[in-house]
Amino acid sequence: MPEVPSLITLCIGAIRDAILDENGNIPYVYQLPSELFDQILPNLPPLGLQNLQDAMPSGSSSDSWFTDNCLRPSRKRKRYDNFDITWRARYKSRWPIVKEDAAADTDWQQIYWEKHLQNCLDATAETISITLFDGSLGDVEIPDALLKYISYEGHIRRSRSYSNLAYHCERFGLYARRLRLQSAHCVADIGHLLRNTQLEYLEIQWLKSKEQVEGLCKLLEQNKETLASLEFVHCKLPATLVTAICESLHVKGFETNVIRSFSIKRSSFLDCSDFPLPLGLESLLIATSGLTSLILSDNHMWWKTAKLVFDTLLEAESCLQVLDLSENNIAGWLSHFKWGSPSCINTDRQITKSLKSLRVLNLRCNNLQKEDADCLKYAMVYMPNLEVLNLSENPLQDEGIRILFPYFVEKSKCDTPLAELHLENCELSCQGASQLLEILAALNVPLKSLFIGDNHLTSKFGPSLGRFLRSGIQILDVKGIGLGLAGFSDAQKEISQDLSIVRINISGNAGGVRSAEFLSKVISQAPKLISVDASSNWIPVESLPAICALLKAGKGQLEHFNVRQNPLCNKPDIASVVAEFQVNGKPNILLSSPVATLYDNDP
Repeated sequence: MPEVPSLITLCIGAIRDAILDENGNIPYVYQLPSELFDQILPNLPPLGLQNLQDAMPSGSSSDSWFTDNCLRPSRKRKRYDNFDITWRARYKSRWPIVKEDAAADTDWQQIYWEKHLQNCLDATAETISITLFDGSLGDVEIPDALLKYISYEGHIRRSRSYSNLAYHCERFGLYARRLRLQSAHCVADIGHLLRNTQLEYLEIQWLKSKEQVEGLCKLLEQNKETLASLEFVHCKLPATLVTAICESLHVKGFETNVIRSFSIKRSSFLDCSDFPLPLGLESLLIATSGLTSLILSDNHMWWKTAKLVFDTLLEAESCLQVLDLSENNIAGWLSHFKWGSPSCINTDRQITKSLKSLRVLNLRCNNLQKEDADCLKYAMVYMPNLEVLNLSENPLQDEGIRILFPYFVEKSKCDTPLAELHLENCELSCQGASQLLEILAALNVPLKSLFIGDNHLTSKFGPSLGRFLRSGIQILDVKGIGLGLAGFSDAQKEISQDLSIVRINISGNAGGVRSAEFLSKVISQAPKLISVDASSNWIPVESLPAICALLKAGKGQLEHFNVRQNPLCNKPDIASVVAEFQVNGKPNILLSSPVATLYDNDP
């Protein structure tokens, strides 16, 4: 026999339905006694919670509400705080994975409706792509699966007033700060649908036609006072449409200091070699005085375009802090700096022009050769405050890296020394990498982070690695360099003093028991170590006691320890064995099944 609902339960259900139906009497709910009011909030679905908050007496602001004399100020404040607590609970219930370090002043109501609106936009794009829908974008119906999150099944069947996209855009658009739109959304009426937004970040995907660009430009113009970041992904645009987009950003009333970040990734936006840089993009780079991040990654860009981008930024004395030209093919893009072509560079410019604000230069995977390293050395003069240099996945080889040794030495004497260097998969040998570490270890100001993984350095690199750990390095990535048993053993022998290392990645080195012994030594000598990645190292089950011992030694400090893809993980009860090692209530050891077969790549 079903349980008979209490009178309170029936009252709450009736009030909930009245709030969802917006029958005009919602303000009277605020006159209910606290005992009943406090039980209503947790029982309201998000749409009801929103309706109730919108109907707050004397306007929607908390301050004006508190002027109402029907409640003591302490009770009014408590009720207002309860809204935020309820929104937080609704958000975590719908999207359980939430960063634990969320700011204390997080507006849970805002991020709830922002994410809900994004889900609605994603759903409508999917509906349009799999149907022959040819109506207005605002008329596309939202799936019941999404509507149930904000209401409940019975009310959805009874009321269809909020079933289409137009309702959700109009009602919740004002909460949107970050949105991701696909080409299906970029229609003529997108500006009308999102007329209430105050966008700060906008990502556009799969844009390809003039009509879509025209719809987008209207939306950009509407958010000209707030839009700080604009990103294009998987777009295919001729230079004329890129120009139209860029012009809408700085010609039609945009403040030149509003746009802070501009990105084009995995896209094509060039017509031919005769016009390597769209005029609108060039004008944007000159006009946007507040631009701090420019990302043109994986766009089939060639050296002429990269050259023009860099020269334009230099000529405008841009305040750019991050320049990312990764995953293109731009070998030769800086040759004019070495040869001093009068048409490209002159004596006056060498003295007066520079990118003083540039902190990060990402040139990963650009097919750069040793000749490019030589040219880069000359161009570095124009980036005096560079802190992060990424040259990974370029076939520079030993000779190319050696060309940069003088730069590393001189940079360490500057007010802003180089702090982070990426040289992963650069075809370095053991000899070249060992020479590099000797140079870096002798710098006036030690490097903070070094990434040299995925270079075949062999076990002979072990002694150099051990000595370099004593240099003051804080973050070190040496994954997949072929250390093997002997390499780890030799590295361990060189560690004889306290280390500054904070994070270390030794994964993929087939070190077996020697890698566990190496880590035991490192952890005992590194009081600041918080993260270790030792995955895919063939650490055997027999090393478990040693692993537990080093975890105990680092308990309270070590936050992350990855031993995935090791035979060690095959021990049936390992999860219970390591359960005690937690940081902030979470396991700090990551486990998984081991690789099926064992191999030894140690030469």
